[in-house]
Amino acid sequence: MRLRIASGLAVAALAVALAGCSSTATDAPAGDGYGAPIETEAPTEDSTTTGAVLRSADSGLGEIVVDGEGMTVYMFDSDTQGGDASTCEGQCATNWPAVTTDSDQPAVEGVTGEVGTITGVDGSTQVTLNGWPLYSFAGDAAAGDTNGQGVNDGWWVLTPAGEKIGG
Repeated sequence: MRLRIASGLAVAALAVALAGCSSTATDAPAGDGYGAPIETEAPTEDSTTTGAVLRSADSGLGEIVVDGEGMTVYMFDSDTQGGDASTCEGQCATNWPAVTTDSDQPAVEGVTGEVGTITGVDGSTQVTLNGWPLYSFAGDAAAGDTNGQGVNDGWWVLTPAGEKIGG
């Protein structure tokens, strides 16, 4: 029982620490609304060796977009869809690292939305989906985790078609 309480407090502390990464004052709970991560299926070893920068994966939220390592990717409501820059800088960029690539035409598998790139805040090539800059979440520990879903009512998982889930 104490382990559950400690785990819940750790998740709550992380959500509070990330409050600076949103332009809204509302803190939305991650996971199932009680601080627990949403159950997802981890990718198989074969699926992480395809060389795709983005691919689709099944999760507790439905079919979502993950990076080549199977980590969930997110979009940020404060960004401008179709814009040429990310608004996530400083501590925000530490908590929400950009999904990057070495190619202007990133390889994808099962993703049907329009994939592109912008120059990220650190000068790297950041991947976009339907014009949304993409990020991973420092609070996701394993492939398939979706702990960033709904954080601060501004971070969202995307479908393979590039549509946000929730919000």
